[in-house]
Amino acid sequence: MKVLVLNAGSSSVKYQLIIPETREVIAKGVVERIGLTGAVLTHKAYDKPEIKLTGEILDHKVAIEYVLTILLSKNHGVLKDKNEIDAVGHRVVHGGEAFSGSVLITPEVIAELTKCIDYAPLHNPANIKGIKAAQALLPDVPQVGVFDTAFHQTMPDYAYIYGIPYALYKRHGIRRYGFHGTSHRYVSYHAAQLIGKTKEDLRIITCHLGNGSSVAAVKYGKSVDTSMGFTPLEGLLMGTRCGDIDPAIVLHVMGKEELTPSEINTMLNKHSGVLGVSGISSDMREIEENYQSNDRARLAMDIYTYRIKKYIGAYAAAMGGVDIVAFTAGIGENSAFVRQRVCDGLEFLGIYLDEQKNTSVEKGKETIISTDDSPVKVMVIPTNEELVIAMDTARIVREMKEKTVQN
Repeated sequence: MKVLVLNAGSSSVKYQLIIPETREVIAKGVVERIGLTGAVLTHKAYDKPEIKLTGEILDHKVAIEYVLTILLSKNHGVLKDKNEIDAVGHRVVHGGEAFSGSVLITPEVIAELTKCIDYAPLHNPANIKGIKAAQALLPDVPQVGVFDTAFHQTMPDYAYIYGIPYALYKRHGIRRYGFHGTSHRYVSYHAAQLIGKTKEDLRIITCHLGNGSSVAAVKYGKSVDTSMGFTPLEGLLMGTRCGDIDPAIVLHVMGKEELTPSEINTMLNKHSGVLGVSGISSDMREIEENYQSNDRARLAMDIYTYRIKKYIGAYAAAMGGVDIVAFTAGIGENSAFVRQRVCDGLEFLGIYLDEQKNTSVEKGKETIISTDDSPVKVMVIPTNEELVIAMDTARIVREMKEKTVQN
């Protein structure tokens, strides 16, 4: 089966064409600057050089038309006919409480996603545009939605309910939802595999550290808590997001700076976090490079790693212990310095990092970086959300076809 995985953003569409059975990525790329001047499609087939094409790409439908055209291209493509695409899997950021797993997309599903727009106004509208565009261009191909929030639907109520009037939860759905669920799910499964066990036997803390970052407590295969909340703004210090703050700060700053709700939202999401503290960059590589020479870069790094450390301690307490701590995503996979600073001082939990293993992690490889006698295994697990989306999509389409045959 060939599955086209689509991740539609506000002005971009990332894609991969995957054979789930063999985990082979036969083509991948991204369309950027949709609706803007200088739109670019970057495409890489598995056995051909990367190419870049520029053009006028006004909307998501045109972007996906470009994707299909390049996939069918004689010189750069990998398909002879678009009918070779057996299914389309869509990354959807917010599924609310309606979806605890991936689903076949129907009009009823799109209606539920539309209801979730208020929860993810920057993401869900683009996700829905991508779905509708793919349906228009591939009308006979089954489409599947895979949700960032779904993995965290196993959290107990005491972990997801906030200390505000309960009526606000019932009326407006205000609760902790959590994000990066597809990544946390993938990493916890592969972390268990790496030591020859099943995740149902283990208490795993997964640290998805990128420009957006979150930590999840995965107890015996189920998410029981996670650092992101009602929106992706809560939790860790991130590239440009503030993470955990006293909510009274919002009201105080709005009054002092005479900011509108839109302006304070932009400040907290786009101008805070590592960028806001350091004044240098949201890129952790630059912060690390300036750690010794710039006091604010040092402060940003110290806050960043301290908060991750706090969440690891909290989630170890919440689960009654921890067996594995796994690092993933851009920073988690590539920064030995961040991993070392996070783990320093956690020896009381049974976490002992092997310095040599930590600094010699091979890019793209699943690796144990704790000492051989460390009670808690510390790992680097490269995430692969696209593969999860492809595999879920293939499973759901197979089940749909089996039901059709039985009926």
